[in-house]
Amino acid sequence: MTTPRRAAVLGSPIAHSLSPVLHRTAYAELGLDDWSYDRFEVDEAALPGFVAELDDTWAGLSLTMPLKRAIIPLLDTVSETARSVEAVNTVVFREDGTRHGDNTDIPGMIAALRERGVEKVESAAILGAGATASSALAALARICSGPVTAYVRSEARAAEMRAWGERLAVDVRTEAWDDAARALEAPLVVATTPAGTTDGLADAVPDAPGTLFDVLYDPWPTALAAAWADRGGRVVGGLDLLVHQAVLQVEQMTGVAEAPLAAMRAAGESALAAR
Repeated sequence: MTTPRRAAVLGSPIAHSLSPVLHRTAYAELGLDDWSYDRFEVDEAALPGFVAELDDTWAGLSLTMPLKRAIIPLLDTVSETARSVEAVNTVVFREDGTRHGDNTDIPGMIAALRERGVEKVESAAILGAGATASSALAALARICSGPVTAYVRSEARAAEMRAWGERLAVDVRTEAWDDAARALEAPLVVATTPAGTTDGLADAVPDAPGTLFDVLYDPWPTALAAAWADRGGRVVGGLDLLVHQAVLQVEQMTGVAEAPLAAMRAAGESALAAR
């Protein structure tokens, strides 16, 4: 007999999350019939109480906004990757009772790009300057040999991105959002903004563009991603990121050597098509 184990994704809002679909598919493929994965609407104020009530049947948590930084004070250890961007999206409850935090978004981004043939670039552009942008910068620190230009809406955001660049040893340059169409000339463009924000850039996509990594997955494709593909560019989507980071989460939480990437992606695609 094995002990049933639990995991879940927390955030606010959370109803849209595809994480339960991906993780439950992995459990089924791996024969982990006594494992369950749920979603819970939890905000920053409720997070400490929620975590304090978890018992030893819990294997791990996935964290989405606005909890990726709020979880850190509640952890015993944090990986260097997560510490580099002060953002944890994965918590693993270890056998000794300690809580370990990690960030699978960063290696997930790298894996998603590598899967589409992007391993090194000479320069890149980032659209936006939120929490996802800092993870994108950390990923670019590993694959981009030259400058990264961030297109932002305020000087405060620009200063934040430059500070992240210094911390991550990335040559970050900032430009005003009004000039964001110039970003589309970069060999790699990472769009980290909310739904609808980049729609106005669709008509500015150049002929034969490079690679667009748009972190959204619902709605999909975005107007920018559709225009990019129409002009012959390579597109990496938010589902690619979601699946790759979830694969790493499953491996950490369950201890398996290799999570079922193909099955998880197919389940995510089916769930999106049904919406």
